[in-house]
Amino acid sequence: MCCLFGLLDYTGHFTGKQKNKIISILSVACEERGTDATGISYNHDEHLSVFKRPLAAHKMRFTVPNVPLIMGHTRMTTQGDEKRNYNNHPFYGKVDNTEFTLAHNGVLHNDDALQKSEKLPVTKIETDSYVAVQLIEKKRELSFESLKYMAEKLLGSFTITVMDKEDNLYFVKGDNPMCIYHFPEIGVYIYASTEDILKKALKKIPYRFGKGIKVEVACGDILKINRYGRITKSKFDTELLDTYNYYAYPSYRRYTFTFDAKPTASRNNEYIQLLKNHAAYYGYTEDIVDMLIDEGYSTDDIEDMLYCGVF
Repeated sequence: MCCLFGLLDYTGHFTGKQKNKIISILSVACEERGTDATGISYNHDEHLSVFKRPLAAHKMRFTVPNVPLIMGHTRMTTQGDEKRNYNNHPFYGKVDNTEFTLAHNGVLHNDDALQKSEKLPVTKIETDSYVAVQLIEKKRELSFESLKYMAEKLLGSFTITVMDKEDNLYFVKGDNPMCIYHFPEIGVYIYASTEDILKKALKKIPYRFGKGIKVEVACGDILKINRYGRITKSKFDTELLDTYNYYAYPSYRRYTFTFDAKPTASRNNEYIQLLKNHAAYYGYTEDIVDMLIDEGYSTDDIEDMLYCGVF
């Protein structure tokens, strides 16, 4: 349970100070889905920068130059210790035609299998998401084709954002949520993983945006917004994503559900409420989460079940 967020100001409407304020408010709103780490990436002086720390967003201090595009992520750790900062998002990648950064919301179950089958380099990064970077790098270009290749190799749950050195922003929309608003009056796109988070942030931002238009993006879409605000789209095959079943792929099962961790669930009411909020995005009621806790499932078990789709 993580949150993607960001801002593309393709007309230069906001000042650098205003953008820092916007990103600060937006990232704090995204804490609803993750407080273990926060990170952003942006281009400045022909350099693609990543700034990330194992801190909740409200503890971060952003000092981003006046750049058009900022891509961000708040993290709830599922794999890879966040205290080792290289495990946090966004991740840096490089191909023949550009450098890029990538952020992921979801959980991947076949990263170890892909490491072997695709003969990907071994790195110190422990986070499952990093395999997406390596799959793009294997194709040696950042394009609709390489993003399609990457998306169709992944098993699990995901929505992924990618930005490059030319301030192109890509959305690879799997089965995890994403909400993008376009404000054509001022020439700004702003996004977050859920519409609820985005609306809450916009209410707190002390600047006028005008009328927003929701950008439609569906599961299987690859959407590109270039530095001038122009949108182009492609698709990837969701057959594996849509038919993925936790029990059908035993080689990718990383977790075993047990009935002996009830104390973990009962002592962390704040985290239980986060799980209930997240369950709603998948169409499940709060009562189902309560029932599983009563049956002895831990909060970790319940989160795994949400991502694996085995309720």
